[in-house]
Amino acid sequence: MADDLPRVAETAVKLRTCHLIILSRRGRLWQLDNADGINLGLTRMAETCRGASLRQLAHLHDWHISEAAYGEALGRLIDAHRAMPLAALWGDGTTSSSDGQQFHAGGRGAAIGDINARSGNEPGVAFYTHVSDRYDPFATRVIAATAGEAPYVLDGLLYQQTGLTIEEHYTDTGGASDHVFGLMPFFGYRFAPRLRDIKQRRLHLLPGQEAGPLLAGMTAEPIALGHVAAHWDELLRFATSIRTGTATASAMLRRLSAYPRQNGLALAMRELGRLERSIFMLDWLRDIDLRRRTQAGLNKGEARNALARALFFNQLGELRDRRFENQTYRASGLNLLVAAIILWNTRYLEVALADIGTPDEIARHVAPLGWEHISLTGDYSWNVEDRPDPDVLRPLRAISSLLAA
Repeated sequence: MADDLPRVAETAVKLRTCHLIILSRRGRLWQLDNADGINLGLTRMAETCRGASLRQLAHLHDWHISEAAYGEALGRLIDAHRAMPLAALWGDGTTSSSDGQQFHAGGRGAAIGDINARSGNEPGVAFYTHVSDRYDPFATRVIAATAGEAPYVLDGLLYQQTGLTIEEHYTDTGGASDHVFGLMPFFGYRFAPRLRDIKQRRLHLLPGQEAGPLLAGMTAEPIALGHVAAHWDELLRFATSIRTGTATASAMLRRLSAYPRQNGLALAMRELGRLERSIFMLDWLRDIDLRRRTQAGLNKGEARNALARALFFNQLGELRDRRFENQTYRASGLNLLVAAIILWNTRYLEVALADIGTPDEIARHVAPLGWEHISLTGDYSWNVEDRPDPDVLRPLRAISSLLAA
């Protein structure tokens, strides 16, 4: 028995060393996410970190950072957040919104950026992000600054790696098109965009239907149901190709929009979309709850974008990567960082709100998107020895009044 003690002690030391190495590697992976998420880059991140060289970070980045890895990590954070009781007060997880956020491109990245006149005269790209009603940013991707947002709406809904089950989705006018309206029902989604100048849009009725006196000035040519029926099998094959992953929704919709006007499939999808849009417009005009839900969902996306803008502050908030792959890493790293902050804030908000006895009716109006308590600049250090246990929270800081904050 006594002879075994040295071996037991040696084994314990090895296990402890292995544990520290694993924690250290996890810390460096968070350094890589920070390098992408706050737009710092590996070189400057290595300069501000202790115990991590540029060579080590570059090696880990080459071996562990990918779009799939970012997606899996994001899914785990969001699934953990969805399980929190406070998150359930913000929504049931069945509605979402999506919107694009413009980022200027500078340095070498300016060469591949596009100029969107609505965002100024500087080249840039857009990060198109989907956000659930529980503030979970469950999908993001890089698109051209001048690209239409509508083809990318379905990508985030169909290819996200979380347990969310979305039933109703909101966008602004840029995310809406007749093709998207026509395609959404194939996948069980209700599409509810906030359409600009809706009074100038036209309703398309079924053949033989007549509009009442109140809608007479809003109608246009009827739906070509015969054309839709003639191409119904093609529409089903088109939707099946997207569902099975043979091609992405954005690629198929861009191809569909590029077809000549006389293409039968494109016309059939447009007619089907006109029918769905007409039904939606009638619902929009009579259902104030639908308008409120849409506005609330889009507001959550805008609030998330404000947090993302604050985090992406290094290098003047400009993308300076020429490769699309690196730009994708920046977008994914930023979105993962936003999700981590939302998870952190929600965990502490639960404790703080319970401590002061906040009723659910008020707590449901508190958003987990604040960042005033986060120091964005300085040295980024992950000391494995000081890391608290998962179930241990830091003590809350009591503030006597808002003036003392």
